Amino acid sequence: MSHFQPLTRLTAPALAALGLALTLTTLPGCGSRSDNEASGTATATADSAKPAVVDTVKLKMEAMRRDSLKADSIAKVNGQLPGAILPGHRIVAFYGNIRSKGMGILGREPKEQMFRKFAGVLKEWQAADPSIPVQAALHNVTITAQGTPGKDGKWRLMNSKATIEEVISWAREHKCILFLDVQPGHSTLQVEVPKLEQYLKQPDIHLGIDPEFSLATMPGIRPNQRIGTLDAKDVNWTINYLARLVSENKLPPKVLTVHRFTRKMVTNYKNIKLDPRVQVVMHMDGHGDPVLKKDSYHDYIQTEPVQYTGFKLFYEYDPKPKPHHLMTPTEVLTQLTPKPLYIQYQ
Repeated sequence: MSHFQPLTRLTAPALAALGLALTLTTLPGCGSRSDNEASGTATATADSAKPAVVDTVKLKMEAMRRDSLKADSIAKVNGQLPGAILPGHRIVAFYGNIRSKGMGILGREPKEQMFRKFAGVLKEWQAADPSIPVQAALHNVTITAQGTPGKDGKWRLMNSKATIEEVISWAREHKCILFLDVQPGHSTLQVEVPKLEQYLKQPDIHLGIDPEFSLATMPGIRPNQRIGTLDAKDVNWTINYLARLVSENKLPPKVLTVHRFTRKMVTNYKNIKLDPRVQVVMHMDGHGDPVLKKDSYHDYIQTEPVQYTGFKLFYEYDPKPKPHHLMTPTEVLTQLTPKPLYIQYQ
C-alpha cells in the first residue's frame, strides 16, 4: 500500500511547503539549434512561465533516505536514538484483550485486580535485576484472528475505536507503554497495520505482529488449524512502515515484537534489515514445560538472532501438568542466554 502522492506539478511555494530546497537544472531541448532559434522570444517566455514538473515520490524517497542516514549516524555514535526504550530498560507486559477473558491476563481479571497483580510482577522483575529499570507495558491483541471468515473472507476482526481508546487510557493511567498486536488471518500486514496508523503516530504506542495467525499463504486453512508464517520481507515492510512514522512525526524509536515458537513462523530471518528507528524483538511465544520453553528459546531465538529477545510466560498453561511451573524472573534471567529484554505474561 503506497503512502506517497502521485506525480504532481508543484510550484516554488509548494516546494517550500515540503521543506525541500531544490536546484533544478534546465536541459537542452530535443530540437535543432535552428528550430529553437526560429521559435522566437514569445515561445521561450511562455515555456519559462510554466511550472516545472517535479516527481514528488522521488523527492520524498530522497528525504527519507537522508533521514535514515542521519538516524544511522546518530545510532553509530550513541548506540541508540534519543528516546529508545531498549536496551536501557526491560519491558514487562501483560497480554490479552480487554474485551476477552480467554486471550490472556489482560482482560481475564477485573481491571483493578489485574493492575494490583501487575504491580507485584513489576516489583519481582526489578528485584531480580536492579541494574535495568523495568518499563511496564500492556499488549492488547487489536486485530484478532477469528473462527469465522467474516463478510470479506479474511478471518480477522479489528477492535472498535472505543475499545482501543479504552486500553490506551488504561495504559496511560498506569504509566505503561502500549503494544497493539496484529493477527492478520487471511489478510496481510500490508493491509491491516495501516488501520492502526492514527494510534501508532503516538509516542507511547508500539506494535506486535503474530506469524502464528498469518495464513495468507495457506488458502482454506482456518486459524488454529495450522501455524501460520511471515517472511523476512513482511517483517522488513513493517520495519520500514514504522520507521516512516517515526521520521514523519518526530517520534522516539518504535518497538516491534514478532511472536515466534517454530522455525517456519519466520522464514529467511537473515534477510531482516534493521533500522535504528525501529527496535525489533523476536519473542519466544511457546508454553508448557520450562525445559521445552528454554529449548525453543535456544533454537528459534538465540541461534537465529535478529536484534533483541523476548520470552512469554503463561499463567494458565505453563504450570500444567504438574510438576511444571511458571518460571520466576530469577529463573528466566539465569537460565536464558541472552537475557530477554521483553517479558510477556499471558
